[in-house]
Amino acid sequence: MVNSSQVSFFFLTAYIDSGVLAYLYFTVVLFLYILIIVSNVLLIAVICVNRSLHEPMYMFLCSLFVNELYGSSGLFPFLLVQILSHLHSVAAPFCLLQVFIVHSYGAVEFLNLAVMSYDRYLAICYPLQYNTRMTPTKIASLIAVSWLYPFVVVSFSMSLIPVMLCRNQINKVYCDMHSLVKLACSDTVMSNIYGLIATFSTIFISLLLILYSYIKILAVCFSGSKQTRQKAVNTCTPHLASILNFSCGGSFEVSQSRFDMSFLPNVLRIFLSLYFLTAQPLFNPLMYGLKMSKIRNICKSLIMNAKH
Repeated sequence: MVNSSQVSFFFLTAYIDSGVLAYLYFTVVLFLYILIIVSNVLLIAVICVNRSLHEPMYMFLCSLFVNELYGSSGLFPFLLVQILSHLHSVAAPFCLLQVFIVHSYGAVEFLNLAVMSYDRYLAICYPLQYNTRMTPTKIASLIAVSWLYPFVVVSFSMSLIPVMLCRNQINKVYCDMHSLVKLACSDTVMSNIYGLIATFSTIFISLLLILYSYIKILAVCFSGSKQTRQKAVNTCTPHLASILNFSCGGSFEVSQSRFDMSFLPNVLRIFLSLYFLTAQPLFNPLMYGLKMSKIRNICKSLIMNAKH
């Protein structure tokens, strides 16, 4: 039994000995990280610089892209170090920092997507009242809540991580909260209960808002004109794709944390666990950059100007 306040390092046991292939993995991960940074920073800059994009929908998109940078920065530098390491150990403070970033990233992502669905609901169902309902103050409040609520909830959850630990080995390629809780010697019922409540309350609130918004949008589409349906398809398709992509990755990660998934091959478990944190930062800028006509046209013009 060791006291977590005295634990200097945690050892990550899910890594496999890849030999010379480690340099290939390092190159691939580094390329993906650079791609994530460039694509998300580019779209944030495009939205911030162009006044024509200073609309509620693009402000929420900007918040989403900032979260992709936040989440990926909590994982990729860590992976790059671990891939070339032989011990696969992480200092306790860095492990706890990663736990905070990973969990708050997931919650912020879900709430951001929920806020964006509410924005689409107002734009499609109440187009004439949209500007009066979605005021700058309301936009700032929704973005603030989608960031502050997860930070408070995750901070409180981390305060419930048991102090007394029996082991310091984590069977994953990165640190997460439930893996730390499972190392405890003491009873973890309260930690588990609060963790489940925090996870499913965030998911429930987000999904409730998303479902309500899209039920209303579908009702308007079926009763509205062809132009209304076309507008809904153009603006909602990338959002729905993003929700489905993140929900699938998040569902597996929650299941793997809470249930025994040892029947799956180790490589598959590693891939699916990393999918939760890598697919969304790559998927969102690509999807929104290609699908949203205003962003696509501005990016095209920037490329053309750069060539000349």
